[in-house]
Amino acid sequence: VQLQASGGGLVQAGDSLSLSCRASGFSFSYYAMAWFRQAPGKERDFVAAISGSADSISYTDSVEGRFTISRDNAKNTVYLQMHSLKPEDTAVYYCAAQDVYSSSSVYYTDSTAYTYWGQGTQVTVSS
Repeated sequence: VQLQASGGGLVQAGDSLSLSCRASGFSFSYYAMAWFRQAPGKERDFVAAISGSADSISYTDSVEGRFTISRDNAKNTVYLQMHSLKPEDTAVYYCAAQDVYSSSSVYYTDSTAYTYWGQGTQVTVSS
């Protein structure tokens, strides 16, 4: 199992950025996917999650309306589109995957529920 995150960078407040996480080594459509982030000196926090069939989605309150999670099961890829970025969005962003055993509408918001993790991609938002 491998998760390869990409798309991070340095942007200014108000800008947009799109992250991608390409998965390999497992049946992608049977896995719930999520994005978490970790700022320096802080715990890893939930950002967004999406079920295998993409019919169930959840966001943390601080990104609701600014971020959009999506997935393309044909490309084994999950995306995080981020708009109106704020300095407090600065963090390393991680994608995560968890087998939901064909329960296509299930997702998790707790990091301990996810078995597989990508390497992280840095997002820095300057004020």
